[in-house]
Amino acid sequence: MTHSQTDDSVRATDTYLLFAHEAYYPDSGNQEINTTVVAADSLLHPQVRQPDGARIHDRLTRGRQPGEIIPLSTLTHELDGGTGWPSVGDWETVTTDLVQLVRTGECDALSLGLPEIGRALVCVGPTSHVRAFDAVGQFITYGPQERAAVLAEVDMFLTALVAQREFWPGDGLLPPLYRP
Repeated sequence: MTHSQTDDSVRATDTYLLFAHEAYYPDSGNQEINTTVVAADSLLHPQVRQPDGARIHDRLTRGRQPGEIIPLSTLTHELDGGTGWPSVGDWETVTTDLVQLVRTGECDALSLGLPEIGRALVCVGPTSHVRAFDAVGQFITYGPQERAAVLAEVDMFLTALVAQREFWPGDGLLPPLYRP
């Protein structure tokens, strides 16, 4: 669901935030969860730090394509490598709040246990590279093409889930920021 950007004044619907977080193990399983996808509107949940969640929601939905999955690292890239985050909000607290919402069942999410390289690729910007050692000690470089493949795989899982029913962002959502 990665697409080119559209007119920045238009707010896209049904966009999604992908973010990595400290791993946890759900009650009934041994599958590590280290990455989560939530509906952008979950950022408007009253249990998410505000107005930070609403500001991030605005950044996440402006000029995007419907159905697009936007990694948190892409927002960081768009915010001059993160130097713009202070004017938007505390993304660390917001994502911690989102994980809590997911774990308590107060919004829908796609919870993933991405492999180490896949997780690293969604944690870096869209043009960045990740270097790793292979089994014989040689460097392998992973870049934008491999990142796009990880996002395409996440998109495949998300598309299958959303085809069954739309993601529920939670109850009692705050209104999005208004910007003419």
